[in-house]
Amino acid sequence: MGSPLFSEVITEILIRRPPVQFREHFSPGFLLPPPSFSPQWVMLVARVRLSPRPHPAGRQEERRLGDYLLEEEEGVGDHAVVAKCAEIQNAISEGATSFLFTEYQYVGVFMVAFAVLIFLFLGSVEGFSTKGQPCTYTKDKTCKPALFNAIFSTVAFLLGAVTSLFSGFLGMKIATYANARTTLEARKGVGKAFITAFRSGAVMGFLLAANGLLVLYISINLFKLYYGDDWEGLFEAITGYGLGGSSMALFGRVGGGIYTKAADVGADLVGKVERNIPEDDPRNPAVIADNVGDNVGDIAGMGSDLFGSYAESSCAALVVASISSFGINHDFTGMCYPLLISSMGIVVCLVTTLFATDFFEIKAVKEIEPALKKQLIISTALMTLGIALVSWLALPSSFTIFNFGAQKQVKNWELFFCVAIGLWAGLVIGFVTEYYTSNAYSPVQDVADSCRTGAATNVIFGLALGYKSVIIPIFAIALSIFVSFSLAAMYGIAVAALGMLSTIATGLAIDAYGPISDNAGGIAEMAGMSHRIRERTDALDAAGNTTAAIGKGFAIGSAALVSLALFGAFVSRAGIKMVDVLTPKVFIGLIVGAMLPYWFSAMTMKSVGSAALKMVEEVRRQFNTIPGLMEGTAKPDYATCVKISTDASIKEMIPPGALVMLTPLIVGTLFGVETLSGVLAGSLVSGVQIAISASNTGGAWDNAKKYIEAGASEHARTLGPKGSEPHKAAVIGDTIGDPLKDTSGPSLNILIKLMAVESLVFAPFFATHGGLLFRIF
Repeated sequence: MGSPLFSEVITEILIRRPPVQFREHFSPGFLLPPPSFSPQWVMLVARVRLSPRPHPAGRQEERRLGDYLLEEEEGVGDHAVVAKCAEIQNAISEGATSFLFTEYQYVGVFMVAFAVLIFLFLGSVEGFSTKGQPCTYTKDKTCKPALFNAIFSTVAFLLGAVTSLFSGFLGMKIATYANARTTLEARKGVGKAFITAFRSGAVMGFLLAANGLLVLYISINLFKLYYGDDWEGLFEAITGYGLGGSSMALFGRVGGGIYTKAADVGADLVGKVERNIPEDDPRNPAVIADNVGDNVGDIAGMGSDLFGSYAESSCAALVVASISSFGINHDFTGMCYPLLISSMGIVVCLVTTLFATDFFEIKAVKEIEPALKKQLIISTALMTLGIALVSWLALPSSFTIFNFGAQKQVKNWELFFCVAIGLWAGLVIGFVTEYYTSNAYSPVQDVADSCRTGAATNVIFGLALGYKSVIIPIFAIALSIFVSFSLAAMYGIAVAALGMLSTIATGLAIDAYGPISDNAGGIAEMAGMSHRIRERTDALDAAGNTTAAIGKGFAIGSAALVSLALFGAFVSRAGIKMVDVLTPKVFIGLIVGAMLPYWFSAMTMKSVGSAALKMVEEVRRQFNTIPGLMEGTAKPDYATCVKISTDASIKEMIPPGALVMLTPLIVGTLFGVETLSGVLAGSLVSGVQIAISASNTGGAWDNAKKYIEAGASEHARTLGPKGSEPHKAAVIGDTIGDPLKDTSGPSLNILIKLMAVESLVFAPFFATHGGLLFRIF
């Protein structure tokens, strides 16, 4: 993916042209990433074959390779194992594909219905008039008709929704393609397995980041053909792109999270606690559903989630920029500064991934987690330089930014600091998350030690850890908000969020690596591979658990900044001069908004519980009624468990999704923009705290269980082995934490973003026709 075009442009600008001509030759299109890198890594992963093929004895190259790996290879010539891995992989892939197609049918109906709603609400602002209207911020100018704004907002919504669904599906296919290949590479050593899993995650990261950026860039240019100089209307319509991406992410996260946790809880409670068999034992009827869930929840849902974050933060920045000097002066390069930041991030992440796959080789288990953490550090350091370069080349030395009715003078170096502080705040949040969720540190070890006295103390210690883990991330977010707003108003906050997400390709690579490694371990267990190979996949999985928690921390932190930027854009667009919490209209919204994350969490957790109850009953039924199942002479009915998870998740994802999508519409229409502003502020403040706490509590319980199971230290061995009373207490804590860390927690960041971007899209309607109840009474 390293682009010759990019290097030639930079050389041309820096060496051959004087500084005054920089911005004349720096087009946003220069940084759009070429598509050659990801297919190249797909080909490397595909070299790991899933069909048995004996090696010709006479090929000298393969004999040399065999000699090199001779001490590490184990069972490489066992073709029966390869066939078994291929069979299991096929079952997981079919289950995941079937679920996503079923989910997308339901989501597709919603997508069309909501698109019609957008058109009707926005078109009715001026009575579906085709006449031009005075611009919102410059009344002396005429902007495009409201009817066409409604049409283009609807189109942008559909584009964002389809791109989000495609991102999730693409991630799932990559993960199911790579899981068994990672298992087979584990026969050659942990280093080979690590590279396969990481490259596969990187393919997903780069494709998702590049596709989201490309679709947005093309949409802007196509919309410009109609809007011309009306950039205020153009970028207001583009906001629908963020709404589409985030609304699909909500259903992907909730539906996938319910699916995976229903299967996981059923497999753990009956298999590990009651029957005392390993987590991925092929005798467990829920084992295939559990592995399918890793792909539809942690991969497809996560991909849609982070795509939504990127789309919303970009749209928030573009909306504010369109009514600043960039939009007023029609400076397209300056307008595209948010896109250029994301483009530079892809280039930086490309270089960063080479440190994990080419520059250094993983040779021992203890090197895995540091290698993944180095990805975050290296990408952040390189991206800081990249931000400085883009800020210098793409921005004029001085410009104005819209600030609640006024124009604020800003320097280009001030905007650099806004993006940089968001970037480094993300790294701080990531490492604080790692400290509270990794079993290498004392917080998780204390949680594990509390299992000596049973599940109750484990739950108490885990909850306390989650509450405490909120402190430093909130201070980091608060500092980012204060500095970025002081320097560049709401635009500064929007680009700070983009800074936090600028290394999204690396974040997705290490995030997707975890579920791929988890699946690889499950396949190794089901295929009957040796204990030594399972130890290697467990080591990959343990590192992946920590990096997954770091990824959730990034997503939640960026959601707070994105939501605040969208909130500022909504307040400006709705014509609210001041949000005064002492006025009754705002305060009732504030307190109701703070309640919404609790209501949403209750719905999603109960949904997981209801689905898990059905799964537990089915797994128990099969153990009790299928002769020879425990002895391994009979095969369980995997398909029934997959169907239970699918049906339950599809049914249970609708009420939480309706709560989030309907709340802004109902509040804005009936109570008006002031009450809605209170709802948005309350849900933001409350939702961020609950999301961080829930995610970290669940992650800590999960790694406390793995700490006891691994028995890597003297302290851990005193708590084990598997099946001991402390281990059973740890499994119960992990089971409680599953819906917190994989369903409720990650979904809350979508709640606060989605309500904010939906309010912004419908702001013209709310400002014109909202507050019906207050008008009547």
